[in-house]
Amino acid sequence: MTSAIPITGAGPTNMTQSHPVSPELVHRARPADAFPRGWRRRGEDTFSVTAHWPHDHAFFAPVAGDLHDPMLVVETMRQSAMLIVHAGYGVPLDWHFMLTDLEYTGNEGQWDVGGQPALIDVELEFFRLERRGGKLSRLKVRWVLRRLGRLVATGSGQARVLSPGVYRRLRGDRTVPGVSGHLPVPVPADLAGRTRAADVVLAPCPQERVWRLRVDTSHPTLFQRPNDHVPGMLLLEAARQAASAALGPAPFVPVAGDIAFHRYAEFDSTCWIQVTDTAPRRPGMTSVQVTGHQEDSLVFLATLSAPRGG
Repeated sequence: MTSAIPITGAGPTNMTQSHPVSPELVHRARPADAFPRGWRRRGEDTFSVTAHWPHDHAFFAPVAGDLHDPMLVVETMRQSAMLIVHAGYGVPLDWHFMLTDLEYTGNEGQWDVGGQPALIDVELEFFRLERRGGKLSRLKVRWVLRRLGRLVATGSGQARVLSPGVYRRLRGDRTVPGVSGHLPVPVPADLAGRTRAADVVLAPCPQERVWRLRVDTSHPTLFQRPNDHVPGMLLLEAARQAASAALGPAPFVPVAGDIAFHRYAEFDSTCWIQVTDTAPRRPGMTSVQVTGHQEDSLVFLATLSAPRGG
């Protein structure tokens, strides 16, 4: 079993010490997909993370011509929280980080890609912490992302932290990693807001504004280690692609959104993705609600908002 990560930087003399980040601390196998590069403790439950946004990532590619992908914002939030759970709070690497909900609001004026990687400063505040057996078991976190001192995005989320034993009891006989079988033909990449067919996670359905989730476990970014359920990042990407397909052909850039996960999405049953209109969350925005259902049970509920008119 993987040993616990020492809680470093907790003493007064170490508050400003910066610590490097390995990909395993953010549950990534490939360094190119691990965005945090360093972290330090600012207070008992406040931390700073330095992140790196590539300008030429194969999956998190620029959108609408020259903007960083909004999913890169969300993934940076998610990875920075996992990093601090392990490195800042000493949770062992073989424990499970289960995000239950997340919301973000972006300042797209600071999302321009440019010709070189962007350095992002992430501030994290953890609160409503619960512990079991001396280990962190539940938390809420707030994020503030800045680029050269200017606001990039804010967000908040809640998560559970599960020991291997608790996770096995929760999952029962579903702990065997899933493998893709015959993959359905994807919808056209441009309809889903992508440039490569390999990145499309939706398959056609005769019903209007409904798609079948397409899960390719060989995808190098969405699947970097064995999974016994469909990753939440893939479900959020499905929501974004469904919104693009429903509202296109103009690019749909979700500069604000929220998602709540109600249950795990399993590999052995079709997951249906559906889009419905909803009241705009912000003036000048178009908002849609996206749901995922599996065996008539709600898997996730997301609301995404993009500037009206593209």
